Amino acid sequence: MRKLGVKERVIETASDLFYNQGYNQTGINQIIDEAGVAKASMYQHFRSKEDIAVAYLIARHTMWMGKLDECVAKEKSPKSKVICVFTYLTEWLTEVDFRGCGWQNIITDLPTDHNKIKDQAIYHKNELRGWLQKELSKEKEFTNKEAKELGDEVMVLIEGAIILSQIQKDTWPIVTAKKACKKILA
Repeated sequence: MRKLGVKERVIETASDLFYNQGYNQTGINQIIDEAGVAKASMYQHFRSKEDIAVAYLIARHTMWMGKLDECVAKEKSPKSKVICVFTYLTEWLTEVDFRGCGWQNIITDLPTDHNKIKDQAIYHKNELRGWLQKELSKEKEFTNKEAKELGDEVMVLIEGAIILSQIQKDTWPIVTAKKACKKILA
C-alpha cells in the first residue's frame, strides 16, 4: 500500500477532526501533530486552516456524491432513484453514529469571514439540488418547472431529515421524510 504524502495526510487527518470535533475546535497544531507532518511541509500545501477545510469539503463532496450514485444505481426509474436517497441517508448516518452533515456542521461553526468554506457548502448543496432536479426531469409526467419544484421540496426533506436525525440520534426522521417524498412524487 502506498504511503500517503503530506497533503493527503493533512486532508485525511483534518477531515476526521473537522467532522468529529468541529472546525473551530480543531487547531492547526493538532492537525500537524496528528498528521505527523512538519509545519513547514504542511504550509507548502496549504496557506491556512480555511484552505485545509476547503480541501476537506471538496474531497467529502466527491466521496459523498460517489456513494450516493452507487446506492441509487440499482434503481430503474428516476423517481425510485430520488426516493433511494433516503436509503443512502439511513446507511450513511447510522454508519457515522448520526454525526450529521459535514457541510451543515461546518457552516454553523464558522466565523463570518470564511467565504471559501461557505462557497464549498453552497456548491455541495446546489449539486445535490441539481442532481434531484435532473433526475425528476427525466420523468415524462413532470414538466421542467414541476421537476425543479419537486426537487426543491425533496431537498428540504433531505436536509431536515439529516439535521433532525443528528439531533434525535435516530432514523425516524429519515423514514418519515422518505414517506413524505413518496407522497409528493406520487
